[in-house]
Amino acid sequence: MNDIGASFVAVETAPTPHGIAEGARISVIMVVYMTGEALEQSLACVLDDRHVAEFIVVDNGSDAREAAILDAYAERHPQMRLLRGQGNVGFARGANLGAAAAVGEVLIFLNPDAFLQPGGAGALAKAVLDGGTMRLVGGRVLNADRTEQRGARRGEITPMAALLSLSGLTRRASLRRYEVHWENEAAPAALCPVPTISGAFFAMRRAGYARLGGFDEGYFLHVEDIDLCWRVREAGGEVMFHPKAEVIHLGHTSRASPLRVELYKGMGLARYFRKRADGLGEALAAWLLWPLVVGAAVARPLLWRLTGRAI
Repeated sequence: MNDIGASFVAVETAPTPHGIAEGARISVIMVVYMTGEALEQSLACVLDDRHVAEFIVVDNGSDAREAAILDAYAERHPQMRLLRGQGNVGFARGANLGAAAAVGEVLIFLNPDAFLQPGGAGALAKAVLDGGTMRLVGGRVLNADRTEQRGARRGEITPMAALLSLSGLTRRASLRRYEVHWENEAAPAALCPVPTISGAFFAMRRAGYARLGGFDEGYFLHVEDIDLCWRVREAGGEVMFHPKAEVIHLGHTSRASPLRVELYKGMGLARYFRKRADGLGEALAAWLLWPLVVGAAVARPLLWRLTGRAI
């Protein structure tokens, strides 16, 4: 985990009638790597949002075509900044590089295959600023048909819950209590606390993010968001879900290998359980279960290819 706090600069703010502080610049941070067809629309949605004062794109190694798209957008939009040259350092480190370069009081992290919906950035920023320094707010992540996507609001993620959810066994009535994904439950009417949100679209004060050291860079891809939510709560902060701040998240547009992506997810979950194990018993259980967790994660894209249905 990096201590990136020294790279952050304080921004003085003053309240406004609209609830978003006048000096509270919103910095959107996007890590890009082999995004595919969604990239241009994702960039355009951010740049069309009047609340976004700064847009930092961390290019983890685009091909010539996507690099040309990024260059063209950056040339036309002075609020967009490109960070390059670090290679594919993974999502967590890339996000931390973007956060360290940002000047806004509110940091919004957004996936490059997600389309920011009107008012989404402002709603997240207001929710963050209405709370303490250590408040993390995730938005509602939607499929293209505007149904809620899996993962945007989740329960406490334990080794047993992760294993049963990844394997699809929580569809059985006797095991449903272990399901960590809440997208099939009625959406709350207003901002509410949840244990875990999605890293695809969330916001924090820059000061709070820096105090925690940002994402733990021991995660290359996936699970760094689960870890961050846990650390926020361990530090006495709040993790909140905002049902009115929305993005449409396509998914499956990346040209990266889905098998490799799921392998990173499984390895990340295994690492997370070892990291937060409390006592010898939990540590032993985490070590014993990690092959099953990784195997269940890797099986997901294989089953999706065979059946056309994700578990």
